[in-house]
Amino acid sequence: MTIRLLPEVAVLYMLVFARVAAIVMLLPGFGETAVPVRVRLGFALFLALVLHPAVSGLYPTGLSRNAPAAVTLLAGEIAIGLFLGMATRLLLAGAQVAGTTIATQLGLGFAMTVDPTQGSQGVIVGNFLSITAVTLIFVTDLHFPAIAAVTSSFELFRPGTWLPAGDFAQVTVQLVAESFKVGIQISAPFLAFGLIFNLGLGMLQKMMPQFQLFFVAMPLSIGAGLLLFGLVIGSAMLWYMDHVRDGLGRLVAG
Repeated sequence: MTIRLLPEVAVLYMLVFARVAAIVMLLPGFGETAVPVRVRLGFALFLALVLHPAVSGLYPTGLSRNAPAAVTLLAGEIAIGLFLGMATRLLLAGAQVAGTTIATQLGLGFAMTVDPTQGSQGVIVGNFLSITAVTLIFVTDLHFPAIAAVTSSFELFRPGTWLPAGDFAQVTVQLVAESFKVGIQISAPFLAFGLIFNLGLGMLQKMMPQFQLFFVAMPLSIGAGLLLFGLVIGSAMLWYMDHVRDGLGRLVAG
């Protein structure tokens, strides 16, 4: 009995770990590139160990004696995990959209640095907003709904069922659209500032053609924009966290 039980337990744990690890590798806060891979894998191993007794009954029995079914189910679990991880990752895309728009309006679009959360290059304002968003996830305890979403994924997408490819595509398009909308809404004050500021500069240039406008406009735009940024960053990021909380709430069953 023990010899037959252990392989079955190992297969079920492997399937649970495949889904959990795929989600954790992309989960906001836990899946950042600044977090070592071993730490993420260790957390996924521990979380899968905790979830295994509760969700192992959802899997078909006899997988240890049916290798093709186990491999097919493993591929499905990885696909579901990658989708859910990418869905949560898209919730943070609005920060880069807002940062890029704000940097363009302030004249800082050329200031590029490496985003420590993703390991890719981006505008400095967008990187700052991304780091702030990740920090606020832990400060506001949004990492708990993220972990709850991992648990609820076994109820939303039961193992062994057909992958809802159409729903996956629809949710992806919706999340991309919402992230872009939220990013533009956060940068709305800076769009208004850029419009008024550039309109005033254009009128000034028409009235004084000999005036060297560029040497005055650039530092004035950056200085006034940073002052506006300091005034609105607090309320903007708290409102952005509401967007992240609502997005994570959709992935929590019940």
